[in-house]
Amino acid sequence: MAIGETKVAQEECKVVNGDHASNKTKIDNLKRSLVPNHFTPTICVSDSASKFTKVLYNLTPAELYEQALQHEKGSFITSTGALATLSGAKTGRCPKDKRVVKDESTEQELWWGNGSPNIEMDEQTFVVNRETAVEYLNSLDKVFVNDQFINWDPENRIKVRIISAKAYHSLFMHNMCIRPTPEELENFGTPDFTIYNAGQFPCNRYTHYMTSSTSVNINFARKEMVILGTMYAGEMKKGLFSLMHYLMPKRRILSLHSGCNMGKDGDVAIFFGLSGTGKTTLSTDHNRYLIGDDEHCWGDNGVSNIEGGCYAKCIDLSKEKERDIWNAIKFGSVLENVTFDKHTREVDYSDGSITENTRVAYPIEYISNAKIPCVGPHPKNVILLACDAFGVLPPVSKLNLAQTMYHFISGYTALVAGTEEGVKEPRATFSACFGAAFLMLHPTKYAAMLAEKMQKHGATAWLVNTGWSGGRYGSGKRIKLSYTRKIIDAIHSGSLLNANYKKTEVFGLEIPTEIEGVPSEMLDPVNTVMVGQEGIPGNTA
Repeated sequence: MAIGETKVAQEECKVVNGDHASNKTKIDNLKRSLVPNHFTPTICVSDSASKFTKVLYNLTPAELYEQALQHEKGSFITSTGALATLSGAKTGRCPKDKRVVKDESTEQELWWGNGSPNIEMDEQTFVVNRETAVEYLNSLDKVFVNDQFINWDPENRIKVRIISAKAYHSLFMHNMCIRPTPEELENFGTPDFTIYNAGQFPCNRYTHYMTSSTSVNINFARKEMVILGTMYAGEMKKGLFSLMHYLMPKRRILSLHSGCNMGKDGDVAIFFGLSGTGKTTLSTDHNRYLIGDDEHCWGDNGVSNIEGGCYAKCIDLSKEKERDIWNAIKFGSVLENVTFDKHTREVDYSDGSITENTRVAYPIEYISNAKIPCVGPHPKNVILLACDAFGVLPPVSKLNLAQTMYHFISGYTALVAGTEEGVKEPRATFSACFGAAFLMLHPTKYAAMLAEKMQKHGATAWLVNTGWSGGRYGSGKRIKLSYTRKIIDAIHSGSLLNANYKKTEVFGLEIPTEIEGVPSEMLDPVNTVMVGQEGIPGNTA
């Protein structure tokens, strides 16, 4: 049986549920089967001659553990029951290797050119890479197939199929996408989008539009994504996010690179921010219901989580600082690129020797106070997170609508070590909409939608600095998480709206003079950074 087309073929090939070594049925005799409580469709291809006999379809975490431990080098069970894996040479995303097919439609619709993350490729090159991926997958004795959903909004749910070579990748996507019920799986039908993950196999760097042996390709017309030359699982997750950035605005729905939670009174807060700014940590609050930690949609009915799981950074993780994430690292979770004691299997979260970008992926149900289904009313607070590496921004400031649009489009932060290949320490960057790497349309289109929704629903915006205070990276200190949590608590409770404010001279930001539990002197950077300190941006002394 071969793969490639996303349609379901009738009575041609069987999909094996599990990996039974004794099952060597010939292709001609393979037929669709119905396993109790588990529907297994068939997958067929019309444009590839190679065939294989085993598709491991929507396996359970236990089955995927067995596959990984038996066949994938570097897979171990940690002391808490999580599956520890290695992503190989690539331990972060490779945005310079991402390509999007430019055709008659996307040429007009997408954001191209200077500043855009979208690097073009043509249809023919995509087909060449797709064929390379499909042929590689067909050469294997088995592949893993996940049929799942993205977006908890039932009116705008997207069906996705992920075809991969590794149990690690299958379990990762099992956690990160929305898991269908047996009934939903039986009626799944044709997916809306398909990922071919052949990341163990390199692309041909001499192929037109390619610049390395890694390539992540998206073709909206074919509704497909191809991955070659990287085993970093985050490429699949962010590929689907790019898809939502393309599809949802067509439906007048704003796609957000944000965390989201809800108070017991129904007040919703969304947290914008790049990886490493605290989006996952701050949206995961045991005093509030978690809607999601990273990707959301804001439509006419309110907000909805795009994903079915969370993807949290693990470097320096501790139970004291991040209890909910700590407790979620158990059987079924996937740990990436961590080290552990070879006897006790206890993970050393302080060890960044493999990468600073150590990660864990777990189902959102592993958070005890997750809101299921992951939807909520319109947001009351919009929080823009920036990890300021220069100690210039105040810990918190209240924004008017114009300032909100400015900071949203600018997306200032520091690129934190490990989130992208080659980054070893924070450096200043500007990422439109706090997620330029995933945008499909021009940033002003997303900003206009945000302004419209904030005005319509009366949301208040805040700029929160989770980076450095008292000087830049290396001389100042990272703002304590406990202080940032106090600030966020004051936003949620509404007390910060009633605080006394003063306006900064340079940026015109309104900063509170006092917040309970936070040293008042640190609320204004002028009090913590000496005038003329060496290395501060704008210093001419």
